[in-house]
Amino acid sequence: MRAPKFWNGDGLAARVLAPLGALYGLSVRARQARARPFRPNALVLCVGNLTAGGSGKTPIAMTLARMLIARGHRIVFLTRGYRGRLHGPVAVDPHKHSAADVGDEALLLAGVAPTVVARDRARGATLADTLRATVIVMDDGFQNFQLAKDVSLVVIDTETGFGNGRLIPAGPLREPVGQGLARADAVVLMGEAPLDTLPFAGPIFRAALLPTAPERFIGRAVFAIAGIGRPEKFFRTLAAIGARVVGTRAFPDHHHYSLFEIETVKRIAANAGAQVVTTEKDFVRIEADRRHGIFPVPVHAVFADDPNPGMLDRLAKARA
Repeated sequence: MRAPKFWNGDGLAARVLAPLGALYGLSVRARQARARPFRPNALVLCVGNLTAGGSGKTPIAMTLARMLIARGHRIVFLTRGYRGRLHGPVAVDPHKHSAADVGDEALLLAGVAPTVVARDRARGATLADTLRATVIVMDDGFQNFQLAKDVSLVVIDTETGFGNGRLIPAGPLREPVGQGLARADAVVLMGEAPLDTLPFAGPIFRAALLPTAPERFIGRAVFAIAGIGRPEKFFRTLAAIGARVVGTRAFPDHHHYSLFEIETVKRIAANAGAQVVTTEKDFVRIEADRRHGIFPVPVHAVFADDPNPGMLDRLAKARA
């Protein structure tokens, strides 16, 4: 979702909505208290966050899955399928399903390992067990208590942090910071910006999102479109890798592009002698017959320090 501007400050709107935020926080604690988590046969690694909006969870989940695959694990991703019409549980087929069916994250995850979409995570984990998973990697779901987790990882975007520190809808927090971090086994700080001291004594890793093939865009004139939580971050990345950004257009998060929007953007780019570029998440939301002339800019998460000695070994020993 696109964060409201008042989430970064403590103005009137945030203060007026604060009581609703308090109720939201109570609802999270109530769900946890009532939960009877399902325990699948596979180990469960949850990659989540404490705030609404993008923090880099999906790229981190994909990088960790590749590490675990290299160690001989059979990975199945489990995701809600945000903005997809299918409630699941369903195994994602990239040749059959579209972003409208299963959401954009599910299609990206399915490019790395088998992926299950399920609003009911317990039923989704049951399907993952039938797919012979040894590790279920949950993309999001930190505040979902339907499934027992062996390792929970919290991703924090250091540039935005926790915004104004208030709970939804008064601020970006899904739950109080201390409450959430008390359940975390490790934290990943996404980005290089400094962050105030966290109330967390466990392992803390640094990671960054890097373009996968930046040389393709050096010196090229591009017109960039993005419908993600922070489109300006994508636009800055293009400039940082040497692309000549002649224009940009931001759309709502998880936006499904109409034919008119795509044709309009292509026409503007053509008049400027530029290529249309977008994020991978946006690209999979564009209808296949409209993608011609649009180039995705893939990114991947890179850890500044190796998480293998800490978090991954803890996962391997979780049920030893």
